[in-house]
Amino acid sequence: MCGSVKFQITGDISPIEICYCQMCRKASGGPLSANSPVKSDEFRITHGSDAIDAYESSPGELRHFCSRCGSPLFSTCADRPTVVRVRVGTINEPLPVRPVASYFTGSKCNWWEIRDDLPRFETE
Repeated sequence: MCGSVKFQITGDISPIEICYCQMCRKASGGPLSANSPVKSDEFRITHGSDAIDAYESSPGELRHFCSRCGSPLFSTCADRPTVVRVRVGTINEPLPVRPVASYFTGSKCNWWEIRDDLPRFETE
C-alpha cells in the first residue's frame, strides 16, 4: 500500500487459490484471502527488504508483511521451502490466471455468501 516493498516474479504465476480459513481471514481483514503459489527461486524482493517483517501464525508458517503500512505481502512455510504464496492483491499488473478453487469453505464467516462456481473444499 505504501510502496516501500517491491518484488518481482520471474516465472509463471500459478492459478489463484481462494482461502476462507480463519487465519487468512484475520490476516487479510476480510472474508477471504486470494493467493498464488510461486516458486521461491522465481520470487525476488527488488526494493524494501528492510521494511518486511513476519509473524509466525502457526509453527513454521510465516506471514510476511510491510512493517510500515501493515499490508500482507506473502507467506512461506517451512514444510514447503520451494514455494512462496503471494497475496495477489499486491500485484499491480494484469494477471494471466484466475481463481481455480476455494479452500476451507467449512470455516468461512457466516456473513459472506460464496456466489461463484469454483470447486469448494471444506478443509484443504
